[in-house]
Amino acid sequence: MWFSSVELCPSVSSACDEGIIFCFYMLSMSRYWCFKVEQIYVIGEEGILIELELADFSYLRGPEDGGKKIELKPRYLMEHDKDVLVGDVVVGFDRYFNYYKVQYGTLCVRENPGCLFLATNRDAVTHLTNAQEWAGGGSMVGALVGSTQREPLTVGKPSTFMMDYLENKFGITKSQICMVGDRLDTDILFGQNGGCKTLLVLSGVTSLSMLQNPNNSIQPDFYTNKISDFLSLKTATV
Repeated sequence: MWFSSVELCPSVSSACDEGIIFCFYMLSMSRYWCFKVEQIYVIGEEGILIELELADFSYLRGPEDGGKKIELKPRYLMEHDKDVLVGDVVVGFDRYFNYYKVQYGTLCVRENPGCLFLATNRDAVTHLTNAQEWAGGGSMVGALVGSTQREPLTVGKPSTFMMDYLENKFGITKSQICMVGDRLDTDILFGQNGGCKTLLVLSGVTSLSMLQNPNNSIQPDFYTNKISDFLSLKTATV
């Protein structure tokens, strides 16, 4: 999808050219898929499918498996890969996660030679509403970690895959980048792992008390209440 810097933040001037903003996981995964696998089994939602299509990868299922059920009975054997060979299982946030998906993905990872197990992120919680925290993508990933006894290749934050890509693609050094985010264990750690400056915003997951907790070992270079504070800073320096 194409965006310009002006479209993304029209109140802040920038000398950046137009560019493509990728979904994080597809940007990262595309660097490691140097060959076309036959099929990718997706545990996730439409966003993953759209990015896979844009990258010209073939996939199975995704949301359509959300309504499937398993009726356990004597001698029941769940079939998988009847017509095609799954070479990758990709797990992301999925509101329609169920036992069918867990079993199908588990069979692929455990029984298909060389099958990769990839996770888009391992966030413990996410903010789907402003009333409470909800189980994040890490809960779906954790189910398959338990059943396969394998750790996935996590291509989302805090892995540095995307940072490495940006450095190589656009010829910029990581020290020129400031990572802005609201999570200490993903956003800020991602920036630190990538050798960037970091800015924590307190308008999301992390509160000031969490940041200043003596047990918190992840400290950003800077923090502010909300991203719009940049606008007042710009006004003050004009």
